[in-house]
Amino acid sequence: MTSCYDNRELSWLKFNERVLEEARDRSVPLCERLLFSRIYQSNLDEFFMIRVGSLCDRVLVDDNKEDNKTGMTPTDQLRAIYKRVAELGPIKDEAYFSAIKELEDIGVEHVKISSLTPDEEGYLKAYFNSEIRPLISPQVVDKRHPFPFLKNKEIYAVTHLESKNSVKLGIIPAQGSFPRMIPLPDRSRFRFLLAEDVILHYCGSVFENYRILSKGLIRITRNADINMEEGLYDHEVDLRQVMEELLKKRKKLAPVRLEVSGELGSEAAAFLCRHLELEKAQIFHCSSPLDLDFVFSLRNRIERPHPEMFFEPVYPQRPAMLSHGVPMIPQILRRDILLSYPYESIRPFISLLNEAGNDPDVISIKITLYRVASNSKIVEALINAAENGKEVFVLVELRARFDEENNIEWSKRLERAGCKVMYGPENLKVHSKLMLITRKNGAELQHITQIGTGNYNEKTSELYTDLSLLTADPQIGEEAGTVFNALSIGNLVENTSHLLVAPLSLQNKIIDFIDEEISAARSGDNGYIGLKLNSLTDKVLIDKLIEASCAGVKIEMVIRGICCLAAGVKGMTENITVRSIVGRYLEHSRIYIFGNGDRQRIFISSADFMTRNTLRRVEVAAPVKSPELRKRVLHIFDIMMKDNLKARIQLPDGTYERIAPAEGETPLSAQQYFIDEAAEAATRCALKKPVKVRVRKRRSSRI
Repeated sequence: MTSCYDNRELSWLKFNERVLEEARDRSVPLCERLLFSRIYQSNLDEFFMIRVGSLCDRVLVDDNKEDNKTGMTPTDQLRAIYKRVAELGPIKDEAYFSAIKELEDIGVEHVKISSLTPDEEGYLKAYFNSEIRPLISPQVVDKRHPFPFLKNKEIYAVTHLESKNSVKLGIIPAQGSFPRMIPLPDRSRFRFLLAEDVILHYCGSVFENYRILSKGLIRITRNADINMEEGLYDHEVDLRQVMEELLKKRKKLAPVRLEVSGELGSEAAAFLCRHLELEKAQIFHCSSPLDLDFVFSLRNRIERPHPEMFFEPVYPQRPAMLSHGVPMIPQILRRDILLSYPYESIRPFISLLNEAGNDPDVISIKITLYRVASNSKIVEALINAAENGKEVFVLVELRARFDEENNIEWSKRLERAGCKVMYGPENLKVHSKLMLITRKNGAELQHITQIGTGNYNEKTSELYTDLSLLTADPQIGEEAGTVFNALSIGNLVENTSHLLVAPLSLQNKIIDFIDEEISAARSGDNGYIGLKLNSLTDKVLIDKLIEASCAGVKIEMVIRGICCLAAGVKGMTENITVRSIVGRYLEHSRIYIFGNGDRQRIFISSADFMTRNTLRRVEVAAPVKSPELRKRVLHIFDIMMKDNLKARIQLPDGTYERIAPAEGETPLSAQQYFIDEAAEAATRCALKKPVKVRVRKRRSSRI
């Protein structure tokens, strides 16, 4: 790390290491620890597919182009990534086997084939011959037989077969039309093996005319960072067709990682590397399963008889700000509403859309959709509104990575229902979470605007923390209308008075707000900036924050993932603190706070402080004007700053250290606090009693 900057990719690996810490934290329920191991692995898969894939492409194009914060070339970054991932591998293996070992206490065992009894061995052999062998398609690869295409993230059993003249491999796809988890016949316990291990064990009978020199399991990760520029914006081509072609292409891109388990020899590994065009540093050995998706099936089997091995069930509450049984539109016209997911339910927002679709006074509904659920009630409400004769304008972002296919299908359904579907301006993703309902109340036009930090997805609204502002403020409504009008004709919003709108009117205004705090600090006032973000990589904003720190501005940041700024560096970032919270929910909300007292500005936003968000996407930040809601947002931020159970604080060297309760200090998990707060508020609201928020003392194992 150079000075007070950190490399983006290495900072992301530090975040994923914090996820891995949860897989090893014995205060986390056992089966949840297994899930964190799976999340770590899934995160790493996407990291290699996108970030490592992009760096591999950059090596080919211009390996001399340095990272603007640390001066690392693409090759420098790849070497550092491979080294750190290799170091984390054994930690992931230990986390998995530690959790699996504990499951034996409740009669669940991941069995090693070497430990089978003769009767169990006989059962397994018969099972393989009847249930698996007829469904596999083995191949031999040598000079005369071409190397097959190995699918992204799929497991293969590979054997090095004896050959006089050259390396000969036997390859068997280890996933197919057979169950992955194979239970042994034991009524008293659930003892299982994985299909790939069984296939590897019996591969000698598949290649029965060969002597096997070594064997192992492999899994390929392929570059999925598709370059969408070529042909994507050809106005003679339908964007949806282009995206469908790109999705097909994604499945066939170059390998960037080879994971190996078992005893595959060096000669066979070198043969694989030659054909896959991989370097030795891109091979990663592991002893735990190459794919942990099966833990979901394991969880389903364990959950009912052993609920203590899971987080205590939590359900999104009815928001205390809303009156039960009263339509949404009159409530929003009366006062601004703030919903906090997943502590509060997304249902009121869906109810609002359904109301609008059936309200004779509603003229139009406009919305931006980035990621939606596979069975989206939100999209169904929009379709219903269109079928009821409302003008429904939907901007569907077809380039939402890994959600393209889902979004393509929804865009077709929306069009069939009569919605006006748009795809956004050239070269810019529309990542904003913005919705505008326009009503005509007599001669008066009324706007109801929703601005969110994320989540038009019912499923992830129960997993991600997000904020959703519902307001009838006419000024915000007018500017939201300006955003939609610009998007509908492929233009960008250049000037706003209330909303911050990227790419032309967000970064510059944030710089102005930071400059005001610098001026306040230099004039002897208390300059203050509070930020809650997913990531901080925008060097322009990082440098401005460093300038503010040097001027004496107090800066508090809660950043879940990537942070390319190192806090606490003497003479540079001494006035900056950075915390990261990793818990049962994914921290996803963005909050910007500038100043104190009368000059304090508070925003919620869909935009992180990343260049891609501030300059290369359409994003919206909304001011929180209501005194009641401002107080609530500050309360949320304050509680997160007090987390001493799930928070880590960044050190000047860029590493993170877990915060622990000081002597006599009440243990506090911010996420558990908000769970309790929402439940207590909903209960008191139902009983029509005033809401009083307090911190509960809880055992750490429940947090």
